[in-house]
Amino acid sequence: MKTLLALLLSCGWFVLVGVSAVHAQAGPEKGGHELELWTGGGHGTNGVTKDTGVWTAGARYGWVLTGPRGPGFLRGRFEYAVDVVPAFWVFQPAGTAYGVAVDPFAFKWNFDRHGRIVPYFDLDGGVLFTNRHVPLGTSRVNFTPSAAGGIHVLGGKFNWSAEVRFMHISNAGLSSVNPGINTVALRLGVGLFTRGSGH
Repeated sequence: MKTLLALLLSCGWFVLVGVSAVHAQAGPEKGGHELELWTGGGHGTNGVTKDTGVWTAGARYGWVLTGPRGPGFLRGRFEYAVDVVPAFWVFQPAGTAYGVAVDPFAFKWNFDRHGRIVPYFDLDGGVLFTNRHVPLGTSRVNFTPSAAGGIHVLGGKFNWSAEVRFMHISNAGLSSVNPGINTVALRLGVGLFTRGSGH
């Protein structure tokens, strides 16, 4: 499993390096795309799951769908994205669970840039599959709605991102027991914004 994870991350890195040579942008623009590798970790915040920790690593592909919209400080660009998460660890007192997840619904608002800084807000939804119940005695299939606020720091070739993310992990009634896990995590990423040759 470690070899598979290393291979996936290596392939993702080479994709980012290769794409950076073709039509790199300074930031999100209508018709452009976002490519990013990211990792993050956090801790449970609620009741019986407050001793639970989470660490994830994945990749994002996004489509910037609009030009600047909105009034004043809310002005920005709408982006739709998909996250693939090949490494999703849940550290719980009953034993560590390993899983994979996909977030097919990521709705992101990239606010207008301020120098090299692009603030953003993000709402996501996905599904998580684990090798053991999360939490213990519930289900190996969970849903992962989340919300995040963060910034991109634009660089010469690559952009760096940092965000604080709230994630709720719940089986949504697939099991009769559904305490859910609320986590707050810090997520860091490296990526770039690109555009096609027709833009």
